Amino acid sequence: MAQLRAELLKLRTTRTTISLLAAMIGLVLTAVVLHGYGLTTEDLDSASKQLTLLAGWGVVLGALFAGLLGAMSFTGEIRYGTIRPTLLVTPRRGRVIAAKSAASMLGGIAFGLAATAVAAVAASVALTARGVDVRLDVGDFALLIFGGSVAAALWAVIGLGVGALVRNQMPAVVGLLAWVLFIEGQLIDNAPDLGRLAPGPLSRGISGMDPDILLAPGLAALLLVHYALAAAAAGRLATTRRDFV
Repeated sequence: MAQLRAELLKLRTTRTTISLLAAMIGLVLTAVVLHGYGLTTEDLDSASKQLTLLAGWGVVLGALFAGLLGAMSFTGEIRYGTIRPTLLVTPRRGRVIAAKSAASMLGGIAFGLAATAVAAVAASVALTARGVDVRLDVGDFALLIFGGSVAAALWAVIGLGVGALVRNQMPAVVGLLAWVLFIEGQLIDNAPDLGRLAPGPLSRGISGMDPDILLAPGLAALLLVHYALAAAAAGRLATTRRDFV
């Protein structure tokens, strides 16, 4: 618990966390507003389309920035050399990874809540301003916010595992961005049966987006949990077997 409190203190007091949160909220607003006013009314005439093409940006960007938060929580310590006193205070490295995973999950939940709440409000305002009926009901918004928060929490652990494996901040960040914004999109477009099993589409599936292609929320959450556990295990193994000089 002492190690967890220390990791939470690091997340709360570093400028990186605040900068990521501000950038995420700005991007969510930008994406929702641009799509809300740029798409035709035919593209927004059903609850599924409004969720997938508009409000769902909160899930996508919330998960992405939560992954970046997790990766940078580890690579930032290596970059600035604070990993050495961290491991001196707590020599059991597995405990450090466990505490970082728990702290990253809590941070991810906060990111997911913020991203999906902002997206839900912005989407409703944009649709109303255009005179388009909001087809999403309370259940849709609840699944959006809950699913987005769960996905972001798990993505934070995945990002932490990537950061522990790569260790260098720039390749870890670029790799996560490339995977979410490019590679997964190509997989969905060219091999949807395989692409829907990737972490990003699973995040959207948890929130009920694009049900004709993506997995059901429960199954998507179960698979994403396995991704997070595998990433945490890989990060723990890499941390315990490597030297930090």
